[in-house]
Amino acid sequence: MRYAVLVTGPAGAGKSTFCGALMTHIQHSKRTAHLVNLDPAAAPDSFEYAPSIDIKDLISLEDVMSELNYGPNGGLVYCFEYLLENMDWLDEEIGEYEDDYLIIDCPGQIELYTHHPFLPTLVKHLSRQGIRTSAAYLLESQFMEDKYKFFSGVLSAMSAMVNLEIPWINVMSKMDLVLPNADDPSGGARNGVWTRRNIARYLDPDPLLLAAPRGDSDGTDTLNPRFHALNQAIVQLVDDHPLVSFLPLDLTNPDSIETVLSHIDYTMQYGEDEEPKEPHDLDEGDFQEME
Repeated sequence: MRYAVLVTGPAGAGKSTFCGALMTHIQHSKRTAHLVNLDPAAAPDSFEYAPSIDIKDLISLEDVMSELNYGPNGGLVYCFEYLLENMDWLDEEIGEYEDDYLIIDCPGQIELYTHHPFLPTLVKHLSRQGIRTSAAYLLESQFMEDKYKFFSGVLSAMSAMVNLEIPWINVMSKMDLVLPNADDPSGGARNGVWTRRNIARYLDPDPLLLAAPRGDSDGTDTLNPRFHALNQAIVQLVDDHPLVSFLPLDLTNPDSIETVLSHIDYTMQYGEDEEPKEPHDLDEGDFQEME
């Protein structure tokens, strides 16, 4: 049986870094994994491991932009449409690997996950090839600093989940920037104070976060009343369809990587007798108020 995980999410979420960490962790576990690059614009030095399969061997965004005079977004769409017309190339590349784990690094253009037909078509194709496929959607912990930006990320994740219709986990990446650090009294928190309780409200999104007004540092309300009805509609949507929750990911902590990997394994029934491990970050009191 072959397995594949699509590593998705917006630009800057740390997808390529996460792929490298997964590769390292899987190899240390005496398992076999291969990196697949599906970003035709990826720079060669952006990967910790050289991709075993690289879309740039078929087509690159740079060539499309220079030869067809397309812009970056139009060129990206052209690259994926070209891939869909040449899926035999991908089948031939994947055909070399049996009983292996494919880690597929996807580009950061959100529209590819929310409404473009490319990834759903790819997922169906992989399924027909007998490859169990899941997805991990990464959202950067910086989104937690602005609840409106955060809920836009939640809605994007929800839209992608509905669009792809495969086993799915959501990951809050770069949690080392908000979790306590024994060598740093500030804990690395960017806005000063993070508690276990308020972080948990983001990992398991509390729609009331959006319903409450946002205040400036002087405590004044800056919420524009024109958006009240829209915010209430979003609150109702998130409350009625609680599809999105996040696993915290701290790449400086091997246990955190193992937790995320165990959930990915579980969604694809890899090692069906094993249950996913619970995040240590939630059990060991790491979410303590910082001075």
